[in-house]
Amino acid sequence: MAKSRKHVIEKILPGSIAEELELQKGDAIVQINGQDVEDVFDYRYLLNDEYVEILVEKADGELWELEVEKEYSEDLGVEFENSLMDDYRSCSNHCVFCFIDQMPPGMRPTLYFKDDDSRLSFLQGNYVTLTNMSEHDIDRIIHYRLEPINISFQVMDPELRCRMLHNRFAGEALKKAERLFKAGILMNGQIVLCKGLNDGEKLEESLRILSEYAPVLQSVSVVPVGLSRFREGLYPLEAFTGEDAKKVLCCIHGWQDRMMKKHGIHFVHASDEWYILAGMPLPEEESYDGYLQLENGVGMLRLLQVETEEALRNRTGDDRRISGTIATGALAAPFLKDHMERIRKKFPNVDYRVKAIRNDFFGESITVSGLVTGQDLIRQLKGQELGERLLIPCNMLRDGEDVFLDDITVQQVIEETGVPLVVVDEGGGELVRCVLEPEDPHVRKRRQSYEQTGSSHRGET
Repeated sequence: MAKSRKHVIEKILPGSIAEELELQKGDAIVQINGQDVEDVFDYRYLLNDEYVEILVEKADGELWELEVEKEYSEDLGVEFENSLMDDYRSCSNHCVFCFIDQMPPGMRPTLYFKDDDSRLSFLQGNYVTLTNMSEHDIDRIIHYRLEPINISFQVMDPELRCRMLHNRFAGEALKKAERLFKAGILMNGQIVLCKGLNDGEKLEESLRILSEYAPVLQSVSVVPVGLSRFREGLYPLEAFTGEDAKKVLCCIHGWQDRMMKKHGIHFVHASDEWYILAGMPLPEEESYDGYLQLENGVGMLRLLQVETEEALRNRTGDDRRISGTIATGALAAPFLKDHMERIRKKFPNVDYRVKAIRNDFFGESITVSGLVTGQDLIRQLKGQELGERLLIPCNMLRDGEDVFLDDITVQQVIEETGVPLVVVDEGGGELVRCVLEPEDPHVRKRRQSYEQTGSSHRGET
């Protein structure tokens, strides 16, 4: 049997079918119903039956042929060494906007891995460029209805796309989106806007072409390129100005009006940074079409406000006394200050200072909280009066770990600042709860670290 087709079991869940079958850690699933299992999607699809035949290779090489009767969608109850059940596919592009290329040397090796895997797009919401997908991959997406698929379009001019992605096949890869559209596979799109490259007339052209895919293409986000201070030897990109942002928003709002009339959706959305950079108010909640692009920073600040106000409406004010500090990126800091004022109207003795952490590590132009490092947090908070505790958003930490991007631990921050640290889960309700209640829920979400993560907005500290 080909080694790549063996999927080694890491854990047997108690009370599961696998336990009843006497499977053990180290056993490998080889085939289901006589078919090789390529990855997790084959595994799930082939198991969706009331009767399955499973070929298992034991750790000593012995083969077991097992016949299983079960509920239609019932799982075997195993966890594999690799949750994808296959190697992750790395990106072969050298995009001019890639944030991973702008990271300093000497960090944890996993931080330099660029994924471009359509399966992670379905499972985790990652964006893919289509350049790493074969026709077989497209066939499987259509066959298994793996939707929505998130696509990094960047620009619809094939020649310019090749230049921006530094991949001579990048323009041709756009035809794969056409296949997905014709098959009715739901998609979301992304454009990382780079000044002088894919903005202006090129942005208009891209949105015109992409609008023809609606409503199968549910949404397109437009985000400004993030520029760190580690760009030596990379393509010379400029930060957007406030006037630039106004022009981008004028283009986007024009397309929103057209798409509302044609399809009843806004379709194209600007990330929050554009409004802040332009000095314009955030759109109302209905403009976000159900917040399809939150992970790209589209509507996050508006949703936080809506959820915070809702959480406060459900609480009765009192005279409790609590003090603390909320540390966040410069982008969100002014909005969190407003939320603290809302909380104080009901709870006048609750006193939280909002501290905008300047990003000295990547550069001041990076203002999102997800790229705040532990060392910047310590350097800017140590020795200050922080109150009873320090609150940070969960996206400062890596998934499932009490570790910041630069390998500084939560415990180190606690020791250096001298106060307990509370990790706030996503959502305004959790923000209100963590501000008002003494216990730390200790909930951590998966860290988003896409190539495009970042902000060209400098922000006010």
